[in-house]
Amino acid sequence: MNRPEPAFEAPWHAELFALTVAMNEAGHFAWAEWVEVFSKQLKHDGLSRELNGGDDYFNAWLTALETLLTARGIAEASLLADLKQAWTEAYLATPHGQPVRIKATA
Repeated sequence: MNRPEPAFEAPWHAELFALTVAMNEAGHFAWAEWVEVFSKQLKHDGLSRELNGGDDYFNAWLTALETLLTARGIAEASLLADLKQAWTEAYLATPHGQPVRIKATA
């Protein structure tokens, strides 16, 4: 029996997609607004390199979501930057196969 191809290249792609859909469904932004912001980000990123639907595509997706969340006052840019840094440090310090845990900040 053949298994279907996964819909997403990486788990974080699926999680980001699901988060965006959930935030839309919770009324934090209209889908048309999301499409406009994401389209602008894809156009911006596509000018300098080819987007392949993998990490490049979802990095553009993440940047667009962050842009939308900060523009709507849902998140602060500095907090998002701090969380990215904490995640990167935790990820790099985590042995392969172990869960990544971000250290709590005071």
